[in-house]
Amino acid sequence: MDIINIAHAGIISDAPTLASVGIKVLNFLLSVFGIVAIIMLVTSGIIYFFSANNEKMMERAKRSLTYSVVGVISVMGAMVIVWTLSRFLK
Repeated sequence: MDIINIAHAGIISDAPTLASVGIKVLNFLLSVFGIVAIIMLVTSGIIYFFSANNEKMMERAKRSLTYSVVGVISVMGAMVIVWTLSRFLK
């Protein structure tokens, strides 16, 4: 019976569209980058907290914070672009 069920897998119109696959991939990447951004924000806060007025460590913490915020903004922008393109491709 299993062979018969495998033979009736479906038709090609049941396949997901390219836009839906793109949205799913982007949502996964957004969650991964969100976790990395939170880790980087916490890390930069810890570095800043333990810098003890060391100017180099304070600059490194500020730079890390800036990079993580820029990364979050660019990922959000990419999600908006893919979401807009998926609306046009439907």
